[in-house]
Amino acid sequence: MTHALRGRPADASEPVDGVSEQVKDSSGGVADARNAGYAGVAPVLAAALLWGTVGPAQVLAESSASPVAVGACRMLLGGLVLGAFTARLPGLRTLWRPGVRGPMAVSILVTAAFQACFLAAVAKAGAALATAAAFGTVPVVAGICTYALTGERLSRAWWAGTPCAIVGIALLLVPGSSGRADPAGILLAVVAGTSFGVYITMTKRIADRGADTRSAAPVSVVCAGLLVSPVLFVAPEGLTEPRTLLLVGWLALATTALGYLLFTRGITRISAATAGTLSLAEPLVATVLGLVLLGERWSPVAGAGAVLLLAGLVVVSVPAPTRRPRTPAPAPNAVPPTRIRPAAGRVPSAPARRAPEPHDRNTPG
Repeated sequence: MTHALRGRPADASEPVDGVSEQVKDSSGGVADARNAGYAGVAPVLAAALLWGTVGPAQVLAESSASPVAVGACRMLLGGLVLGAFTARLPGLRTLWRPGVRGPMAVSILVTAAFQACFLAAVAKAGAALATAAAFGTVPVVAGICTYALTGERLSRAWWAGTPCAIVGIALLLVPGSSGRADPAGILLAVVAGTSFGVYITMTKRIADRGADTRSAAPVSVVCAGLLVSPVLFVAPEGLTEPRTLLLVGWLALATTALGYLLFTRGITRISAATAGTLSLAEPLVATVLGLVLLGERWSPVAGAGAVLLLAGLVVVSVPAPTRRPRTPAPAPNAVPPTRIRPAAGRVPSAPARRAPEPHDRNTPG
């Protein structure tokens, strides 16, 4: 049951990015491990692509509603829809285990912080800049938390792809590349990215302790929405506008319900550090949408940053190759064992018994 929840091969040793380096089953275990890695990367990357539309959708809607109020509506509606498809009573019971309650509480708090800070950052700094600043911090935070809390070794692909992607993010943040620089907006974006990095690590920790992540996701989102919901009574202005309702519908159904469904399906098959790096697809999507839909223009520096970011995502998205266990080679001077065959027509005789000696102690008399 534990291996089924974790999504890891039951016979794998020393997982790296959710794919074991050595698989004991030499017939098909290596292929199964690589397929598991791809099966984890695809849904997490798809969720990141959906989440990359949050900022541009908020800018296109031009809603007069408070970003925090929009985030509360998004979490409440999206969490309830997600729970209707994924939450089951046996899975909900696993969230109350002694080793799971702490990570669940942390995931609820950071989910609320992420929603409130990120949408406010988009309102202040723009979609592309806020998304780049937020998710540029995610892989670093996720990698550090993974190593500190679980001792999980960071893979060579993470070390190669993550710095490349972060440099690309830094180039996107260069003044004049995209968006408008706003210190408060960038600070809110960094807090949002830190919160999401912690959420990724907590989700992996919940899965590693045998809890049902499909039930944990809607509980985290709905409870976070309840924490932020008082703002609905403090600042309800603009929530009933048609453009606001369309924005909440997209954010709740597509980026929350479907996005978290894909994310929880893939996170159990890859490491938290890899999931953090894959989240860097979000600023790439936001930047492309800003170029196509919002009339933003790329400078050569921003174009180079986008290329580096994409290259880093490609490096991290490819699961590490697995190695089949090798059969030890024979020693250079070793003589292979031979089977002595009897000559034709002869039957090997039984070894002759030693005749008892006169003074043998086993001889009677």
